[in-house]
Amino acid sequence: MGAVSTPLSSPLAAVFRAEVLYNLKRVAPYAMVPLFSANALLWWGWGPAVARGWAVNSDFYIVWLLGGFSFMTMPLFIAMMMGDPVIRDYRLRVDPLIFSKPVGRGEYLLGKFFGNFFVLVCCQACFALTALALQAFRTDGMVVLPARVLPYLQHFLFFVVVSSLALAAVFFTVGTLTRNVKVVYALAVSFYPLYVTWQLVMKRLLPLRWRVTLDPLLFNVAANGWHGRSAEWLNQLVVAYDGGMVANRLLMVGVALACLSLLYLRFSTIERGGGREARNQTLTLGLGAGVERPGGGSEAGGAEEGYGAADARGAVVVAEKVTAGTAAGETAAARLAELPRVEVVTGGRRAAVSQFRAALGVEFRLLRAERSLVVVAPLVVFACVLELAAFGVAPPVAHASYSAAYAARTAEGLLLFLFGVAVFYAGEAMHRDRELRVEPVLWSTPAPDFAFLLPKFAATLLLSLSLVAPVAAAAVLLQLYSGHAPLEPLAYLRTYAVILLPSVVFMCAASVSLNVLLRDKYLAYAFSLAAGGTVYYLASQGHGGWLSNPALYNLWTPADLFDGRRLARILTHRVYCLALSSMLLSLAFVFFGRGSAGLCVWEGCGGARLRRHKSLGARGFGREGDGAYLYL
Repeated sequence: MGAVSTPLSSPLAAVFRAEVLYNLKRVAPYAMVPLFSANALLWWGWGPAVARGWAVNSDFYIVWLLGGFSFMTMPLFIAMMMGDPVIRDYRLRVDPLIFSKPVGRGEYLLGKFFGNFFVLVCCQACFALTALALQAFRTDGMVVLPARVLPYLQHFLFFVVVSSLALAAVFFTVGTLTRNVKVVYALAVSFYPLYVTWQLVMKRLLPLRWRVTLDPLLFNVAANGWHGRSAEWLNQLVVAYDGGMVANRLLMVGVALACLSLLYLRFSTIERGGGREARNQTLTLGLGAGVERPGGGSEAGGAEEGYGAADARGAVVVAEKVTAGTAAGETAAARLAELPRVEVVTGGRRAAVSQFRAALGVEFRLLRAERSLVVVAPLVVFACVLELAAFGVAPPVAHASYSAAYAARTAEGLLLFLFGVAVFYAGEAMHRDRELRVEPVLWSTPAPDFAFLLPKFAATLLLSLSLVAPVAAAAVLLQLYSGHAPLEPLAYLRTYAVILLPSVVFMCAASVSLNVLLRDKYLAYAFSLAAGGTVYYLASQGHGGWLSNPALYNLWTPADLFDGRRLARILTHRVYCLALSSMLLSLAFVFFGRGSAGLCVWEGCGGARLRRHKSLGARGFGREGDGAYLYL
C-alpha cells in the first residue's frame, strides 16, 4: 500500500516548514522580539497614558498603541522579512535543486510567503503580548482597568495582522518579480511620504467614511470624535467595527490576494537575464561531429578505418607538428631579447592611493549596476519636492531668507531618505563580498585594511551626497516658481554643508561600524532602525539633548545659521559629530574581520622571512624590505 498523503506532508507544508526552520536560525527574528517588547514597555511606562489619565488597558489605548506600532515599525521590518525569500534561493544557486522536486509554482510561492509571514506575525505578537502582560504592573498615577485578554488579541488581528498581510504581499511580489531586495527597501522607505501624501489627498477630497475605508492602516478611525473627550469617557469606550472598517479590512485582504495572483501569473522558475533561445538551448557538452573516438577515428569515418590507417595518419600529424614546432622555436630564439625587470609594489603612499582608487571604482561600478537606484533617486526628489509644495514654507524671520527656509525644509526631509541609504546600501556593500563568496580571494591580496573598508564608506557617502544635488535644484526651481525672491545660493550651500554633510558622514560611518561589529547584515539593520527610531521619537517629543542627537534633527531653525552665538554652538556640535564618526571608523578598523581571519606570522628562513596567512587559501609571493615573504 502506498503512503497516505496528508496536508502536513504536502509540498506546500514542506516549503512552509523549511522557511520557518530557516528563520529560526536567523538573527533578525531574535532581534525583532526584544525590540518590539521594549517598544511596548516604552509606551506603557513613558507614553501619554499616565499624563492624560488614560487607562493603559482600555480599548481606546490598545487601538492607539497598535496604530502607532503599525506606522512606526511595520513597513521596514516587513520588507526585511518578506523581501528576499525567493531571491535567497537564486542567490544561493539552489533553485535548480528545488524545482527538480515535485513542487509547483503555487505551492512554492505560497509556502515561501506564509512561512515568512507566520514568523513575522509571531514577532509582532510580542508587542501585544508584552502590553497584555504589563497589566499586572502599575506605577504611581497609572490607571488600569480589570485585567483583559480578548481586546489585545482581537485588535491585534484586526489592525496589525491584516495591514501587515497587504504590505507583505506587496513587498513579496515586488521582491520576487524584480529579484532585487533593494527595490523592496526603497519601497518600504517611500511608504511614509506616500502614505502622508495619500492622507492629505483624502482629507481634502473625501468624506470621513471613505477616508476610513481607503486608509491602509486605519489611522482615520481615531478621527471619529475622540478629540476633546474626557479621560473617563475614553476609558469606558468600547471600540466596535463598523461597516467602513470591515470593508477596509476586506479591501486589504483583496489587495494581498491580487498581488499573489499577479505573482503566480508572472513568476518564472528560470533566472532572468537570458533570452528564449538561451533558455531552450539543449546542453550538448561539446559532442560535435569531429570528436575523436577511443580507437583514433572520428565520428564521421572512424567505423570504416582500421587501426593501422589511423596510427599512420596520427604519426604523420605528429611529425608535421614537431617540424613546425622546431622551426618556430628557432625563429623565436632569434628574436629573444632581455626583458626589463618588473616588481609589483604594494607598500607606500602612492600604492595605497592607487589601491583606494581602484577599489572605489569597483564600488561605483557595482552601485551603477543596482537597479534600485533608478527607483530611489527619482523617489527622493519627488517626495521632498511634494512635501515642500504641499506644506510650503513659513515666512522668514530674523536674518533668514526664503532660500534658507527652502533649504532647511528640504534638509529635514532628506534626513529620512539619507538614513535609509546609509543603512541599507552600506550594509549591502559590507556583506556583498561574503555573500558572493569572493571574500577570501579579496582578503588574500597584499593590500591594507583601509583599501577594503574606506572605499565602501566613501561610495555610500558620495551616493548619499549625490542625492542632495537634484533635491536642491528642484527646491531652487520651486522657489523661483513660487516667486519667493531673492534667490541666495549661499544659503543653500551653508545649510547643506553645516547640517546635512556631517550628519550623512556620521550615518555612513555608524552603518559601516555596526556591520563590522555585529557581523550580521540583518542584525545591523534592526539595530540601526531601532536607534534611528529612538532618536526620532525623543526629538519629536522634545526629549534628548544635543549629544544624543548627532543628526541635529529638530534642534535647529534657519535663523540659527545666521546668528553668531547659535551658529557657534551648531558648529561645535558638528565638530563633535565628525569626531564621533572618526571614532566609529577607527573601531571598524580595529575589529575588521580580516585582521583576525588573516593573522600574519613571520618566521625566519635563512636570509628570508615567511609570512603565513593562517586561514586564507590563496598563495602569492612578494618582497618585504630586504627579504621575501610567501603567502601560504
